[in-house]
Amino acid sequence: MKSGDDMEICRPLAYRARPKTLDDVVGQTHLVGQNGVIKKMLDNKKIFSLILYGPPGVGKTTIAEIIALSFGLNTYKFNASTDKKAELRDIVDASKNYGSLVIIDEIHRMNKDVQDFLLPHVEEGNIVMIGLTTNNPYHSVNPAVRSRAHVLKLEGISNEDIIIRLKQVQNQFKNELSSNLQSDVYDYIAQSANHEIRTALNSLEICNMTYPNEEITLEMAKTVLLKPNLSLDKNEDNYFNILSAFQKSIRGSDVDAALHYLARLITMEDLNSILRRMTVIAYEDIGLANPAIVSRMDACARGCERVGFPEARILLSMLTIDMALSPKSNSAEIAIDKALSDINKGLTPKIPNHLINVDNFEAKSPYLYPHDYQDALIYQQYLPDELQNTIYFTGKETGKYERALKDRNKIIKNVLSKKK
Repeated sequence: MKSGDDMEICRPLAYRARPKTLDDVVGQTHLVGQNGVIKKMLDNKKIFSLILYGPPGVGKTTIAEIIALSFGLNTYKFNASTDKKAELRDIVDASKNYGSLVIIDEIHRMNKDVQDFLLPHVEEGNIVMIGLTTNNPYHSVNPAVRSRAHVLKLEGISNEDIIIRLKQVQNQFKNELSSNLQSDVYDYIAQSANHEIRTALNSLEICNMTYPNEEITLEMAKTVLLKPNLSLDKNEDNYFNILSAFQKSIRGSDVDAALHYLARLITMEDLNSILRRMTVIAYEDIGLANPAIVSRMDACARGCERVGFPEARILLSMLTIDMALSPKSNSAEIAIDKALSDINKGLTPKIPNHLINVDNFEAKSPYLYPHDYQDALIYQQYLPDELQNTIYFTGKETGKYERALKDRNKIIKNVLSKKK
């Protein structure tokens, strides 16, 4: 056995291959392409604070570091989850005479004490902040932090872009990555990476380490990567097609087809993907027709995580049968999409005065507290003037619960119309 002194320790390929310019970044064209906001920012030599959010492994840290390199600023890294305020104070002290850039990982975890210390320096321009997070900052980042930065979303990387990057890196490190991968191996690595370039590069590295200077076939790659046996022939169903067929079979109430596709998914042993898709089905396709399915979905997920495969197949089968034969409704999806469509069209008119808590300079009619009235019903205007009489929820009659909601909605509207 070699001693520790004899062992060669090397930084991971994914770290060493991290792009140094925007031209080497694949995907994220909406941000780094010719008309992308980050590309324009660098071209115009104008820098401002950002929050970059998106799934793991899609380039948030890479883009932040490219921005830092492009402007030549003193750059510091701060992890909001683990680093202390004292470390941030040292950064601020070092930045008093020279502007600095601080890359804040897990910015959604920044506590108020750190935030209160940092934000004045960001506001004054002594510090440029680039926050990184996998969470939607509109839900998870404190508004005081968010208001001082431009929020930009990064998307998952397509399989095609992952393959492009794999080949770029293989050419860049050709002395080290000496193996030749057959085309279906690239497909397999990209498919298995779940839209993460870092994961794909890790797979490329281990294949080359295991089979240096060899022609790597799909079977050889599967042996090394130990990924589920995915069908990746472009003329056959691939993984996401099977997930889609599974959902559509449940939506169409074909229990036997749903069980067939479930079985194909189970053989891939990707429990998280199955549970994610079934959660979507519970809300999107069954919804208010049978809302109890949501609780059963959560119970199934907890049970599957507790027992794992192979026993989890029984829980998944039970829930799939329940879902396929359940009444269906997408009325919740339709309702929110109608509302979102209005917002996206710019329909965000003024909130009625009596619904606003803080005083303003306009006359306010009193807010009527519904619980003070019979059946907690009293007429008052809730929608803005411009949206009066807009209807988003109509409801279906495919299940007892939703039928009851639809009837209740009619009763409420009839009662209130008489109290106008």
